[in-house]
Amino acid sequence: MKFFVDTADLEEIREAESMGILDGVTTNPSLMRKAGNVNFHEHIYRICELVDGDVSAEVTAVDYAGIMEQARQLAPIHKNVVVKVPLIPDGVKALKTCSEEGIRTNCTLCFSSTQALIAAKAGANYISPFIGRLDDISSNGMELIEQIVRIYRQYGFATEVLAASIRHPMHVVEAALIGADVATMPLGVIEKLLHHPLTDIGLERFLADWRAYEAASVTP
Repeated sequence: MKFFVDTADLEEIREAESMGILDGVTTNPSLMRKAGNVNFHEHIYRICELVDGDVSAEVTAVDYAGIMEQARQLAPIHKNVVVKVPLIPDGVKALKTCSEEGIRTNCTLCFSSTQALIAAKAGANYISPFIGRLDDISSNGMELIEQIVRIYRQYGFATEVLAASIRHPMHVVEAALIGADVATMPLGVIEKLLHHPLTDIGLERFLADWRAYEAASVTP
């Protein structure tokens, strides 16, 4: 499974990259807003220079012509750019054109297996089902991941399943068990994947024993 960090914060991206486990970055308009008063295209370029992997940059247009205009502006920014397109009718039309023009895409805001099937047929490189937002409305986000993975394998679609809106480590574990290709998550969730109370307790005991060993080994 590939790990993407879901942020537009350069320091968070550097921290994830320093762990040696980062495969890419996803951004969206909300995350760009949190990044502050930055030039969108320049900021995407800076992110791409930090990561040896795909970086999703989202369009804000909702009509076909507008989506394609923005996609053609975003794609040349850097070889790592993947254009993020919403799963709406004009977005699906844009996915097809982008595929024909060699522009890689991440189809976002997926909430059903039928949507995912349409996106794959239109040529999306990634599909982003939003697990956490489905859980928020008492639906089963992980069940959607399972359905999409089964459908894509059944028909040999090349579209990668990118589990998004991940809220906690168990989302990552379950998505990995099901076979999602990618999990994108905030830096805080990546850090939580490392934590276990028994690791902390074990380390403290080892260090305490080592301190006792050193104290006993001191020659009077």
